[in-house]
Amino acid sequence: MTFIPVLRSLTCAATAALLFTAATPAGIVHADGRTLFVTSAVEHDDDTVTLPLFRGTSAGRTVWFIVLDASTSSQADRLGVNRSQKLANARGTLAVQKVTVRDGSIEFPATVDFRPDRKVEPGPSGFPPRTAEPGAVGEAGYSPLIELPDGSILNAPHVANDTGQADKVVYLDTANRQVRYRETHGFQGGEAVRYVSTDASDPAVAALEDATFAPLLNYAPFVGGDGTNSARASLAAFVNGQTGANNPERQGLNSALLDGLDPLNVLFWYPSQGRYSPLWDVHPAAWSARAVATGANVRHTDFGQIINLAQKGVIAGPGGAPFVAAGFIVDCPIISRD
Repeated sequence: MTFIPVLRSLTCAATAALLFTAATPAGIVHADGRTLFVTSAVEHDDDTVTLPLFRGTSAGRTVWFIVLDASTSSQADRLGVNRSQKLANARGTLAVQKVTVRDGSIEFPATVDFRPDRKVEPGPSGFPPRTAEPGAVGEAGYSPLIELPDGSILNAPHVANDTGQADKVVYLDTANRQVRYRETHGFQGGEAVRYVSTDASDPAVAALEDATFAPLLNYAPFVGGDGTNSARASLAAFVNGQTGANNPERQGLNSALLDGLDPLNVLFWYPSQGRYSPLWDVHPAAWSARAVATGANVRHTDFGQIINLAQKGVIAGPGGAPFVAAGFIVDCPIISRD
């Protein structure tokens, strides 16, 4: 990891102006037809995205963070980020840090230790991994979710502080308040999406996602599946899809570990839908032995189709368990969609 010896301070007035500057309404359409949901973002052809960078503090230390989702339309529009009203359901739980704002600067109770070295070693079949240790660990009390004094909830992952920076940070420009971050490819509703993975509530998953281990995210409410009274949304992650970097049917965590490419996870909702949340409840999906033997374990891109296959017994959870949420969260806000 890159250590940052000096972090340039920004004035409180500048921070306040950045936090509350009006942005373009959500849903910009690219020239190539892609829909950009986080309108404050600029995507690049090398699978990176440039995002506004904000300065805060934690116990007197400078903290640099990004904002990707908000629970209210007013905050989402001001910041040019996704609206996820379901994040409001996490208010008052341990999944949310209650922050203070002094002279326009956010004070966080806890931040992230970016000093650990990420270690990931594939298992014999790729997944499960032989070794999986995260490269960033949240301090006690850390969560990327914060509650502002007005009660709104923001998804505000930390990307740098005096311990270093997130592994997925490509370039950190504190002077111009920008950060370039690596994106991940996936699918939603049959279309390709790009998202950013920032935090996960399980250490092995955080290592696989190259994200911050933030166990308190698991306190985000899960009520009635993907309903609007939950703070989560569903994501399918295949564990035994086809592999091979040049194979058009490759997909899954085993491919990610063996091929060094994105797992191509399948997300249920996108940000213009009321059931969207950046807190993805991971459903591990295992193809049946027959599907694998006959080559039926081809790439899938729609969560509804995966549910249908699970009902037919073609897909289950690992080891033949039911196809259900595994009980951990990845924080993966969608940036854009084909």
